[in-house]
Amino acid sequence: MCRWLAYSGSPVLLADLLFAQENSLVVQSRHSRLGVEAVNGDGFGVGWYGAQEEPGIYHSTEPAWSDRNLREISGHASAGRVFAHIRATTGSPVQQTNCHPFRHGRWLWMHNGAIADFTLVKRDLTLEVEPALFPHIEGSTDSELFFFLALTYGLEQDPPAAVARAVGFIEETGRRHGVEHPIQMTVATTDGETTWAFRYSSEGKSRSLFHNTDVSTLRLQHPDNPTLQRVSDDARLVVSEPLGSLKGAWREVPESSCLVIRGGQEQMHPFSPSPAPSPSSATATS
Repeated sequence: MCRWLAYSGSPVLLADLLFAQENSLVVQSRHSRLGVEAVNGDGFGVGWYGAQEEPGIYHSTEPAWSDRNLREISGHASAGRVFAHIRATTGSPVQQTNCHPFRHGRWLWMHNGAIADFTLVKRDLTLEVEPALFPHIEGSTDSELFFFLALTYGLEQDPPAAVARAVGFIEETGRRHGVEHPIQMTVATTDGETTWAFRYSSEGKSRSLFHNTDVSTLRLQHPDNPTLQRVSDDARLVVSEPLGSLKGAWREVPESSCLVIRGGQEQMHPFSPSPAPSPSSATATS
């Protein structure tokens, strides 16, 4: 399906995240170790927070390993919060508007997984989107529609509750259409200050997701590692698969969980779908 990473901490060059690591995201685009597909070559995207109120994004339909502009930009741009995603399409076209991360205002969103039998449920899901939000949908993926369902249910006010309602509605809709396991997901979203990462699937066998252990502890264990010496103590990474084999560096995010990262603080909470409210009570902002 896809691979992604979410970074927060002291500003780092995008190249350090995308190219420099043993199992970097660009390496994973050709040789994923834990993904459903070994190759994720159907485009990529990077989102980062810099000088403007809204995050910048760069999308390309080229494979990440062969895009010269990505290597050029990432060697010069740095940021303290970065989302990056490499894509393996589950059926929607390879086009820039279908590349993650998706953006709405200050919010970024990316997804690994799929809404099962999307063509069967797409109409019902689309009609649930708040009318004021609907014109902002640019592509044709299940992932972007999932984002706008979460926005419809109040992502900007309460992300865990909104995602739980969106997942609840997706499951309810899928099962009404005879879909046994309606959703498979690892999701990351951020407003530029906090990152929320979710791991869940209807069948209880979710795609892989990891987060790094405390940087200050790792520095003591690995004093010769240059990357660890450069980043701040509050640096945090959430990744589809570990970026390297450094002993003790990675912990798996448990099944059916929501990881919340703000500054150097992180909290793990159980995650489960909840019944979606009626459209009239859903909250959204455009």
